Amino acid sequence: MQLPSKIVDISMPLDNETVTDHEIMRPQIEYKTNADNAEMVCQFFPGLTVDQLPDSKGWSWERINLVTHNGTHLDAPYHFHPVDKNGDPMMTIDQIPLDWCFRPGVKLDFRKLPDGHVVTAAEVEAELKRIDHELQPLDIVLVNTRASECYGTDEFMTAGIGMGREATLYLTERGVRVAGIDAWGWDAPFDHMRERWLETKDPSIIWEGHYAGIEIPYCHMEKLQNLEQLPDKGFIVSCFPFKIKSASAGWTRAVALFD
Repeated sequence: MQLPSKIVDISMPLDNETVTDHEIMRPQIEYKTNADNAEMVCQFFPGLTVDQLPDSKGWSWERINLVTHNGTHLDAPYHFHPVDKNGDPMMTIDQIPLDWCFRPGVKLDFRKLPDGHVVTAAEVEAELKRIDHELQPLDIVLVNTRASECYGTDEFMTAGIGMGREATLYLTERGVRVAGIDAWGWDAPFDHMRERWLETKDPSIIWEGHYAGIEIPYCHMEKLQNLEQLPDKGFIVSCFPFKIKSASAGWTRAVALFD
């Protein structure tokens, strides 16, 4: 079997310092070093002393307090709403078909659009025409935004565009079941969404891309990275989510593979 010659990591790391979430949901990682745990190792083996361990060191590990939406993750339909438009239960992350998560990828480049812009179906269609691609069922569509340039800064939380309801339905009506974006969320950043809400008081603008999943259930990844390194098409995406029972999302070490 011929394996792809290039693998690009499109996931972000988890750490305590980089601002990639709102304050209420930031990760907390406690690091226990080899030296920290030397005494603990000895407790497993009566009579063992620290000086008998290699360099008086035990084993290291980390204790992590996470939200399932920290870091690069895959949202399950259950995150959007408990039931679909027919009243059937939405899939949780442990119910997502694995064959959705290893498929040909397509990249839509929306980096030139202004922050807070809500992408339309026409803009998706135009970008697909530019790269000369006709969507196939189960293609994984990745959206490249300006947010990728802001990783590691406070601006990351407000940068990038959002995929609107009609843009999302344009994808899912053609059989897309997994998509992804390098911004904090699939919809426009909350600061921009809030401004539109205060101007219009129209509830249909709230989380419209997510809520499109009530009509046609799908999954999307958020907080991707390195999409600039990918071609427009001709690559494979692997994004199997961590299996968390009855959860709304699962972390993924998403990668793109190509020659």
